[in-house]
Amino acid sequence: MDPVSDMLVAIKNGYMAKKSSVAVPFSKFKQEIAKLLERENIVGKTTKENSHIMIELQYENQKPKITQIERISKLGLRVYKKSKNIKRVKGGKGISIVSTSKGLMTGDQAKAKKLGGEIICRIW
Repeated sequence: MDPVSDMLVAIKNGYMAKKSSVAVPFSKFKQEIAKLLERENIVGKTTKENSHIMIELQYENQKPKITQIERISKLGLRVYKKSKNIKRVKGGKGISIVSTSKGLMTGDQAKAKKLGGEIICRIW
């Protein structure tokens, strides 16, 4: 099983079930993804409690902040892109998460810094 996919599905299902927060098992990589989503104002506050990451979910007018999460790079098929080949998600309405040599960042940030890397997921 892919732990990152499990985390992304837990966030998506939490939004669909209109929950206020979700808990996912802790790992440093998943915590970095959660912090990136918090910085991009997609989820609320993220905290580490014992061996779990608590992620608060945000809503706008009783509608979820996100409608879809798509995992791009999987365990069996890693997807790498150069900075010039990183495309915008839904015309700029979504974000892509890229794992670069300088850490995790959004696709727009990676493109601005001319860094390519592994495309983790797209969120819109």
